[in-house]
Amino acid sequence: MKDLQHEMARTARGAIVAVDSAADLDERNRGTDVVVTASYIGVLPARLAMEHAPRAVIGFDGGVGPEGVGIAGLWYYEALNVPAAAVDVMSIILGDGIDAYRNGRISFANRPARDCGVEIGMAAHDAAMLMLENDPAKPGAYAVTNRTVVEDGPDGRQVVVTDSIVFGTEADRRNVLVTAGHTGRSGARHIETVGPFGFICSDGGMGRDNSGIAGLPITNALGIAGATVDARTARLGDGMSTYRDGTISAANDLALACGVVVGMPARVAAHHLVNRKAV
Repeated sequence: MKDLQHEMARTARGAIVAVDSAADLDERNRGTDVVVTASYIGVLPARLAMEHAPRAVIGFDGGVGPEGVGIAGLWYYEALNVPAAAVDVMSIILGDGIDAYRNGRISFANRPARDCGVEIGMAAHDAAMLMLENDPAKPGAYAVTNRTVVEDGPDGRQVVVTDSIVFGTEADRRNVLVTAGHTGRSGARHIETVGPFGFICSDGGMGRDNSGIAGLPITNALGIAGATVDARTARLGDGMSTYRDGTISAANDLALACGVVVGMPARVAAHHLVNRKAV
């Protein structure tokens, strides 16, 4: 039977192997090989690949598709701390793993792949070598916050983006936090614990009885200005998506009073909040 695996490079750490399909892997790839496939990097190919637990995987993005299904396997791999990246489907010949290795250009990468040095726009063969030669970090769940300062405001205040309100710190009592969890009752408890100057979270899709924004009047009573973005416009769990993509769906009275309005981009609302005069 013809061997469907093509060894493209080898070091003391393992090999880079090109395959036409994630179904072409076997026990030879376990633990040491970086696999470049001409399969899309969705959940199904990820399940097939992880039957043989390779070191890292590159597939193609399939045009991403509705609900991100073409790249959904990236997060499957990330949960297992396996470096994985997608190449732009328009840069390769579908079904040709060698072409994906030689000509693919990285369009998406998960956190373990970025730990290894993989960057968007990079050649697939360079990304594969980085994933072979480097190891991802092994952070605990509370260590991956993706904390980013996106704006400096008056009096030392900042707009700080992080993936969850639970990642807020004592320093954030002077800051506006832009996060990506819902603003229901439990979210309000975390907001109260952190006590930021202001916040923007998600409405979580609203839920029954608008429970996804139940925290807005609670935080208003605490003197914290806050707003939510429509969950249909920004990805839950991704703070930068809240900031970059989110559209305001609701706001409490304190936020409305400083110029935040429904329909406003989240980044503009954050600017209003960080410039709100302290009472």
